[in-house]
Amino acid sequence: MSFFEFIILLIIAGVCGSIGQAISGYSRGGCLLSIVIGFIGALIGMGLADFFNLPEIFTFQAGDVSFPVVWSIIGATLFVAVVGFLTRKRL
Repeated sequence: MSFFEFIILLIIAGVCGSIGQAISGYSRGGCLLSIVIGFIGALIGMGLADFFNLPEIFTFQAGDVSFPVVWSIIGATLFVAVVGFLTRKRL
């Protein structure tokens, strides 16, 4: 994997993490946190897809690495929703 492909994967993960945060309605941090959330979302989403035997709907291919965009957004949304539920202030 070249440096350019790695940067593209970071950008795609950041966009997926940002979309996941926007869907869940809980947003903390900046660009780096969105990238981390995008990668965590990809792990969670692909785990769910494998568990339920669902196909990869839309993947982004960078060199020999494929990044599951739709599953990353779904996983990021679930992850951020759970984190937001656990960390919100209670009245």
